[in-house]
Amino acid sequence: MFPVTVEAIASLCGGEVEGDGARAITGVNSLEDASDGELSFVANRRAAVHAKSSRAGCLLVAADFDNSSRRTVVRVQDPRAAFARMISVLCPKSKSAPGIHSTAAIGKDTQIGDGCSIAANVTIGERTIVAANSVIAPGCVIGNDVAIGEHCVLHANVTVYDHVRIGSRVILHAGSVIGADGFGFAFTGERYEKFPQIGTVEIGDDVEVGANACIDRAALGVTRIGEGTKLDNMVHIAHNCQIGRHVVIAAQTGFSGAVAVGDYAVVGGQVGVGDKARIESQAVVGSGAGILTSKIVRAGEPVWGTPARPLQQHLQQLAALAKLPAVLEQVKELRRRIEELEKA
Repeated sequence: MFPVTVEAIASLCGGEVEGDGARAITGVNSLEDASDGELSFVANRRAAVHAKSSRAGCLLVAADFDNSSRRTVVRVQDPRAAFARMISVLCPKSKSAPGIHSTAAIGKDTQIGDGCSIAANVTIGERTIVAANSVIAPGCVIGNDVAIGEHCVLHANVTVYDHVRIGSRVILHAGSVIGADGFGFAFTGERYEKFPQIGTVEIGDDVEVGANACIDRAALGVTRIGEGTKLDNMVHIAHNCQIGRHVVIAAQTGFSGAVAVGDYAVVGGQVGVGDKARIESQAVVGSGAGILTSKIVRAGEPVWGTPARPLQQHLQQLAALAKLPAVLEQVKELRRRIEELEKA
């Protein structure tokens, strides 16, 4: 870490300083733990309450923040986004030294771009391209005829199968597997026969894939992950799925084959999506939801529950379910009264 003045922070974030612009900031921290030399941020009303007792030397705040206590603040349009930007400035990650480790195995006719770092025990197949300034961490295995763009980072033990295409500035976290066979089998006679998976995977620019996530190759054609999409840890994308641009998918979610997801959709954790379902642009799928085969989630619509249904309908059903014990007691009482009347 190295010191940056509050004025420099404001310049980098496009914000306005209130207070001591010359104060040196040496790090970042949460509101509760920040010291007088650290930067924090206020993103909502609850955080604004905690900000009153915070020892942070500078706060990134929104335009409507009440600064009656006259703290040193920088007013910005989006405090959380500005804070994320400053983390990379105040806490820069160490860079891997360019070069190819002596234990790396590089196949015939493979091209390694300028500034790349190929670590120990990496295996790269034949006719593969790794573009400039990309980092391949220890233990990665990359197949034949793969293309990896510029400034990519493949963390330890990532596996990329043959013929996969990866854009620029892509991050693949440890243990992720790109291009394994899709789950394709045909039942013939008394046994399952494997349907050959001869398609590929294409990953757009600025995609991030979490640890131990799996993206299967298409049976025929392409499994596609659009530009800017973010997949959490242990997400599974099956064969022939088409994931749009800037989609966010949380942990332990699984997509069956040929699912389509529109741009800017948000999918919560532990969601299960059936074959050929379609989630349209800007839809929101709540955590734990189940989307049935061929179901369509309409654009901009929030859905929840299993089977997934519009959020308002889901909440109404939950409210009705909460009243069920009382209704059952009323039914028992009515039954008792009817039995007494019948005896009379």
